[in-house]
Amino acid sequence: MNWPLIVGLGALWLGWQIVWVAPLPRQLRRGEVPTAPKGSPEAFSLFWIDQYGWLGLALLGLGLAAAFAGAVR
Repeated sequence: MNWPLIVGLGALWLGWQIVWVAPLPRQLRRGEVPTAPKGSPEAFSLFWIDQYGWLGLALLGLGLAAAFAGAVR
């Protein structure tokens, strides 16, 4: 079995679903981004939405690399 290809396609699929649902992290957006006062519940929510966006991008990138490595192998 070609496990890197299988795992890569799975990570690619999951990463794409997260990127589709979650917005890009605020660090990667142009223009005005939502902010909240430090220590507020809104700031906490924005932090976790950013983390979710980074997770989706990381899965997308790693999945693409693993699928490519498995396909070339």
